[in-house]
Amino acid sequence: MANLKEIRNRISSVSSTMQITSAMKMVSAAKLKKAQDAITAMRPYADKLTELLQSLSASLDADSGSKFAENRTVNKALVVAITSNRGLCGAFNTNILKECFSLAENTYEGKQVDFIAVGKKANDILTKNHNVVNNHSNIFDDLTFDNSAAIAEELMELFVQGTYDKIEIVYNKFKNAATQIVMTEQFLPIVPVTSEKSSNSDYIFEPSKTEIVEQLIPKSLKTQLYKGIRDSFASEHGARMTAMHKATDNATELRDQLKLTYNKARQAAITNEILEIVGGAEALND
Repeated sequence: MANLKEIRNRISSVSSTMQITSAMKMVSAAKLKKAQDAITAMRPYADKLTELLQSLSASLDADSGSKFAENRTVNKALVVAITSNRGLCGAFNTNILKECFSLAENTYEGKQVDFIAVGKKANDILTKNHNVVNNHSNIFDDLTFDNSAAIAEELMELFVQGTYDKIEIVYNKFKNAATQIVMTEQFLPIVPVTSEKSSNSDYIFEPSKTEIVEQLIPKSLKTQLYKGIRDSFASEHGARMTAMHKATDNATELRDQLKLTYNKARQAAITNEILEIVGGAEALND
């Protein structure tokens, strides 16, 4: 059994860790509220904009399709991996990286797959075995629509120039503080969704339907990427809050176990001292 000093040192160490994890949990909880409100507020707008774009795109003639909807044989693919800049958030980053590796090794097996990292964790891991063409980790220092739009414009330019035949984004969709869903969304080319509502609707468009689509597509793509980054940002704080909550509970349990061990060891030491004193006294009497 460890001596009393070692156990006291371990109790002190675990108590310090518990204070740190508890503080990180409260910080993440405070940040989560703001991030959750932001993504909840923009989802209806983003979803309606996407629905409108798909409805218009589905009714366009094939010859009048947008340059962003051009389907090509996929020889070169680009994956945008959205992770966090920091760890201590459970499997948040690991799940994204697993999905990225699966895309490279299975979905696009035998094809050229490059990555753009949004988050230091993605950049640090993916650069070891894959080609990371750009790193936008600093976006989390000032997460605004304009900064996200600059990344979307870069992606649109890479597709239009023919550098890549397909672009996908991988991120964690925020469901609640304890649940994040790994999402893989096709960013480019745009895939029109044909539905009865879109095909049967009879509207008068001014200016022309094609012109409206050409103006909506860049805005829709920028919004789609910004929503993905916002989703990931809220998911990160939810995952970190949950992870730190579990870490605090584990540290509390370990501290209690160590205190029990310490008390038992101290009681055993006192009992031994009493026995030694009694034994010594009996020896003197003899």
